Amino acid sequence: MALLDIRQRTGYLFVALTVGHIVLISAQVNTARGIPLLEAVAFGAFAEVQRVASSVIGGMRTSWADYVALQEVRSENARLREEVARLRVGLQQERALAERARSLEQLLELRTHVELSTVAAAVIAGGASPDFRTITIDKGTAEGLRPDMAVIAPGGVVGRIVTPSARASKVQLLIDRNAAAGALVERSRAHGVVEGTGGGLRMNYVSGAADVQVGDTIVTSGIDGIYPKGFVIGQIESLERGSGEFGSIVVRPGVDFSSVEAVLVVVTPPTAAQEDAASPNAGQARE
Repeated sequence: MALLDIRQRTGYLFVALTVGHIVLISAQVNTARGIPLLEAVAFGAFAEVQRVASSVIGGMRTSWADYVALQEVRSENARLREEVARLRVGLQQERALAERARSLEQLLELRTHVELSTVAAAVIAGGASPDFRTITIDKGTAEGLRPDMAVIAPGGVVGRIVTPSARASKVQLLIDRNAAAGALVERSRAHGVVEGTGGGLRMNYVSGAADVQVGDTIVTSGIDGIYPKGFVIGQIESLERGSGEFGSIVVRPGVDFSSVEAVLVVVTPPTAAQEDAASPNAGQARE
């Protein structure tokens, strides 16, 4: 065991002496440019180490810079997304205000042309039941509103008041299953009754010999005592002819009931309005 240790130490000593001898020789030997070989070798080794270290440090710096830039880009993207969301919300609000202004302008124009006493009202709620189609408006008995007063919009007939309170009223829409209105074909003056189907309108009790065509405009006849004569109900969308009466006349409503925001309530009794319109002195009275 001691002999093995001596041999290992001797080997180590021999290697150390050899390396030292090489180093001494290298220190004395010059390259073709006059630079000591040892210095050239050492410089090359250290230069390689510096190159590797510089490359590693440069890569780390680049990675860090890329990471920081990526974080800045993500932050900027998040800010831009928030800004786009705010702009979209603002645009929707502007569109809603523009649509509201357009609706009020149409309502004012209707009120100007209608020769009846009316009260303007805003829709504040809709009926929750699909079987009973109603809306609630923000005017009531305090403004003179009473049951069975007609409610109209720029597109045509909306319905009638069924339950007024002091500051609000429930309106039964014409498309309600229990709603109906006396009607006639504007072109041919054929009479019938328009009834609600829960989501649309149907015209019944029309003579099979009547002149009725798809596309004809249906207006109120005034015979029901609720709706003044001549207000648009809708247009005929389809029909089925029968021997005695028309089998089915589907009417497309003139009013988009899903987007009604403002209405006019006709406070003039229909009979009085019709008698006034039929009177020879009506024009002089209005003048």
